[in-house]
Amino acid sequence: MTDADLTAVMSERRQLINLAYRLLGSLADAEDVVQETYARWYAMSPEQQRAIETPAAWLTTVASRVCLDLLGSARARRERYVGEWLPEPVPDRAEWVGGRPSGAGSDPADRVTLDESVSMAFLVVLESMTPAERVAFVLHDVFGYPFAEVARIVGRTPAACRQLASSARRRLRAGRPATPPATPPGRRADLVREFRVAWEAKDIAALVGLLDPHAVATADGGGLATAHLEPLTGGEPIAHVLVEIAAAGPGLTFLERTVNGQPGLVLQEDGVTGTVLAFDVDGDRITRIWAVRNPQKLRPWTT
Repeated sequence: MTDADLTAVMSERRQLINLAYRLLGSLADAEDVVQETYARWYAMSPEQQRAIETPAAWLTTVASRVCLDLLGSARARRERYVGEWLPEPVPDRAEWVGGRPSGAGSDPADRVTLDESVSMAFLVVLESMTPAERVAFVLHDVFGYPFAEVARIVGRTPAACRQLASSARRRLRAGRPATPPATPPGRRADLVREFRVAWEAKDIAALVGLLDPHAVATADGGGLATAHLEPLTGGEPIAHVLVEIAAAGPGLTFLERTVNGQPGLVLQEDGVTGTVLAFDVDGDRITRIWAVRNPQKLRPWTT
């Protein structure tokens, strides 16, 4: 393999990380998938590698199939998970706690493109799909692969893959009836800032005013951090719990950060990130809060 061939193969790494993260909702698992994919590539002889007409397509196929297998086993693992399971939050690389500049380090978060297809709201709905639906939908609707290629990757007919993607879209519409939110990005950021100010001030009335009356807050502690095991529903109950959290942690620092491409918050204590919060907004109210507290999912947020 020439240096140019090697460069071409390695240049697919970012694309594979982006694909695997959207398929799995886990940075750690996405990195493992990409490492496994490259391990299989380098396990082949030079002759076998040269026989592959399009290495990029081969890498995508292998990574997608590994993800499909993992999605099947993940369902069983999540049945044993303590409390609610949420996707791992991704920071904007310019806002890393460690202050590493763009392009520095080898963390997979450095290679995840942040857009609507990686928002927490989007990833949470993807969790409701079957493994085959998720793979077909992400490959076709997010990454633009034709159904003929999707069929080759997942081992089904193009017609079957088209049906899987259609079913996935129905799940997406049912899970996010207001997609995409009509709230402009600037207003979303303003709402999160107002929420932070009210939370720091322990102002229940202000928090209730910012939360939709039917808002839902979901926390993921994974049994490794304190968290409500069931989602909280209702603006007022959520506001009271938030104030209790602020009162119990007088040393908390509230930071405005980009979480999965959207305005979010990070809570730190003594410089250690303990919670990353993502939000969904409709109009002038916050409708969903996702709070990730499982320390195993906060690796990119830790100094």
